[in-house]
Amino acid sequence: MPVDLNKNGDSRGKHVLVWAQKDVDLPEQPAKKAWIGTRHKVTFLLFLGMANAYIMRTNMSVAIVAMVNQTALPKDSNLALDDECGADTYHSNQTESHKDGQFVWDTTQQGFLLSSFFYGYVITQIPFGILSKKYGAKYFLGVGMLINSVFGLLVPLSANMGFIWLVAVRFIQGLGEGPIVPCTHAMLAKWIPPNERSRMGAFVYAGAQFGTVISMPLSGILSEHGFAGGWPSIFYVFGVIGALWSVAFLIYVHEDPESHPTIPEDEKKYIISSVWGSAGVSSPPVPWKSILKSLPFWAILIAHMGQNYGYETLMTELPTFMKQVLHFNIKENGLLSSFPYLAMWLFSMAASYVADWMISSGRYTHTTTRKFVNAIGQYGPAIALIAASYTGCNPYLTVAILTVGVGLNGGIYSGFKVNHLDISPRFAGILMSFTNCLANLAGLLAPITAGIIIHGKPTQAAWRKVFFISAAVYIVCSTVYQIFGSGVRQAWDNPDNDKRQSDDKRQSRTDIEVSALDLVRDVK
Repeated sequence: MPVDLNKNGDSRGKHVLVWAQKDVDLPEQPAKKAWIGTRHKVTFLLFLGMANAYIMRTNMSVAIVAMVNQTALPKDSNLALDDECGADTYHSNQTESHKDGQFVWDTTQQGFLLSSFFYGYVITQIPFGILSKKYGAKYFLGVGMLINSVFGLLVPLSANMGFIWLVAVRFIQGLGEGPIVPCTHAMLAKWIPPNERSRMGAFVYAGAQFGTVISMPLSGILSEHGFAGGWPSIFYVFGVIGALWSVAFLIYVHEDPESHPTIPEDEKKYIISSVWGSAGVSSPPVPWKSILKSLPFWAILIAHMGQNYGYETLMTELPTFMKQVLHFNIKENGLLSSFPYLAMWLFSMAASYVADWMISSGRYTHTTTRKFVNAIGQYGPAIALIAASYTGCNPYLTVAILTVGVGLNGGIYSGFKVNHLDISPRFAGILMSFTNCLANLAGLLAPITAGIIIHGKPTQAAWRKVFFISAAVYIVCSTVYQIFGSGVRQAWDNPDNDKRQSDDKRQSRTDIEVSALDLVRDVK
C-alpha cells in the first residue's frame, strides 16, 4: 500500500518514504537494539570516503599558496594594495618567514588549475549515476576513489614536468572522484531505512566538511614542515590514505544487505522490509520526461547550482584570500581556513536532528521543513559574504563572520541535499547525478571568475566583487527553491503506476492476440 497522504498532498508525521509501507512507526526489531549494526559500519566507511574525496579536492587550494612565487606575480601599479586601510594599519601576521614557491602562475592560471579537477569531476557524474543503478555502486565508488588517490601521488612529479601536465593529472583525479556522490546516494538508498536517512545522510555528507577541516590545517603544516620539500608531502600523505581507504572499502563493504555474507539476519530483514516493504524491490525504467517537467526537481537543481558556486568560491579561494588580503602565514592560513568548515560540519549535524524533530512532531510537513533549513543554509552565508567584504581592516573579525556564515551553510544537508529522497526515493541516485553534475559545472566557474577578477589587483575591492557575486548567486537560487521546492513524493515515482502500465501493456497484448485470432478465423 502507498504512504497515506493528506488532502494537500503532504505526508505528515513520522513516516517512511516508500510506497510499500503505511504511515506508522516500524515495529521494534532486534537489529535496532544494537548500538552498531552493519549499516552503521557501511555509513561510517561512506563518511570516511566522502572525507577523503573532499581532502583530495581541497588540498590543492592550500598547497598552491606554497607552490606559487607570490612576489613574482604581476601587480597593477595604479592600484594600492589596500584602498580602504593605510599600509601602517593593514594587519600582517607574518611572524614566520615564508619562502616563495618555485612556480610563477598568475591568478588566471591558478584559477584554471583549481578548476581543472572539476572538469573531470562533472564528466563522470551522470554516466556513473545511471550505471550504478544498473550494475551497482560499490565498485564504481571504490575504484574511482583509488584512481583519484593514485593520481594524487603523481601531482608533485607532474608539477615539475610542466603546468599542462599538472592540469591533466588534476583532471584525471576529477574523473576518478566523479562516481563518489551519485554512488554514495545509491548505496544510502539500499542500506539506510527511510526513518534513519536524514541523520545518516547528513552524517555521510558532512564528511565533506570533516575532510576539509582535516585537510586545510594539516596541509598548511605539511607545506611548512613536511618532507620532500614541503608541499609535495601533502599529496603523498593524502594519496596513501585515500588508497588505503579504497582497498578497505572494496573488501569490507557490500552492495546491499542481501549480498552481505555476515550481516545479522534480523538486521537484514529490518532494512529490506523498511526500504522495500512487502512489495519487494522495484526498479522500473527511469521516467525521463516526467523528471524534466517536474518543478520540484528543477528547484533542487537550481538550489544545488547556487550552493556549489558559493561553496567552491570559498573552498578554493579562501586560502588565497587569507594570504593576499589578510596576510596570514601559510600554517595559520590552513588552520583558520578550516574553521568555517568545522562550524559547517557541526551545524549540519545539529540541523539534521532539528529537521527530524520538525517532521516527527507532526506540525511541519517535509516541504516546510526542507525550505526552512535550506533558507538558513543559503541566505546565511550570503549575508556573511557581504558583511565579510567590509571588514578588511580586522582580519579576525572577517574570519569570525565567514565561520558563522559557512557554518549556517550546513543547513543545506537537511534541505535540498536530501530532498531527492523526498520527491523520488526510487530514482534519487539518478536525480543526484544530474543535479550534482550541473551544480559542479556552475561550481567550476567560481575559481575562474575569482581568478579573472583579482588578476593583477588582489585588493579588497576586487575580492569584494568576488564575494558579492557569490552572495547574489546564493540569494537568487535559494529564492527559487523557496518558491518551487517540495517535499512531496511526485506522482511519476508512484509504484502503482508501474502496475497500471504493466496491466495496460498486458491488456494491449491480449487485445492484439484476440484480434489476431479473429483475423485468422475470418480468413478461414
